[in-house]
Amino acid sequence: MGPLRADGYHEIGTVFHALELYDELSAAPAESLLLSMRGSESAGLPTDRGNLAWRAAELLAAHAGVPARVELTIDKHIPVAGGLAGGSADAAAALLACDRLWGLGLPAGELATLAGRLGSDVAFALVGGSAIGAGRGERLRPIEGGAGFSWVLAVAHDGLSTPAVYAELDRQRGPELVRTAADPAAAIAASGLVEAVASGDPGLLASRLVNDLQPAAITLAPYLAGTLAAGRDRGALAGIVSGSGPTCAFLARDEQHARELARSLTASGACRRAYPVAGGRARATVLA
Repeated sequence: MGPLRADGYHEIGTVFHALELYDELSAAPAESLLLSMRGSESAGLPTDRGNLAWRAAELLAAHAGVPARVELTIDKHIPVAGGLAGGSADAAAALLACDRLWGLGLPAGELATLAGRLGSDVAFALVGGSAIGAGRGERLRPIEGGAGFSWVLAVAHDGLSTPAVYAELDRQRGPELVRTAADPAAAIAASGLVEAVASGDPGLLASRLVNDLQPAAITLAPYLAGTLAAGRDRGALAGIVSGSGPTCAFLARDEQHARELARSLTASGACRRAYPVAGGRARATVLA
């Protein structure tokens, strides 16, 4: 994790890895911009400009000079405030769906630029797979491989504020270290993480997993230490806080191991629920 920038963001070096976990967004013609939510994770979510998918439709309409006339419906299954970039995935889907609905046909690079204006993770949701993220995450370089990994996501009972986790990270590092933190892209290159993802070897990847935000997330949500310990005690190859948390991601040997680990973690009470997911080429995709 790099220093705090003048724009209020941190310079980061990260490896994004898509999982086979989906929200579904549909777009239909309408006289104005409308948004509705349904699904297991939709409770309490905004259906106005407070939703990133709404802002994505607005931004695309303004960029293309067309009216923002669309009814968006999101079937929400990615846990909210869990460090899984579900809101970013919805925004990417809104860009693609509205581009198709309005007949714009914008080039992929142009959509990626708009995605970067919406949020740090939105551009990755357009491309999926695995990628190195630089800047604040919007500058991407694809990584080949990584589609064969099996994971278990342990969803926490409560959410965590991403700005609060970053602020706690800076408090822990102190003013001098915040100013002089090493180049995060160079740190990623030296860590061996990229090679581990590309290898498809879960044992190698387990030895390379690290998250600079994890100590800060555990400080704000101490129960996460127990969740991570529960996963390790039940045979996970490795466990890590996902992004800014509070979801914990555990690496399994294979699909069968992931199913067994998810059942054991759910029964333990160490999380709200745990479920197996595959790492894959998932990305925001338009279905005709």
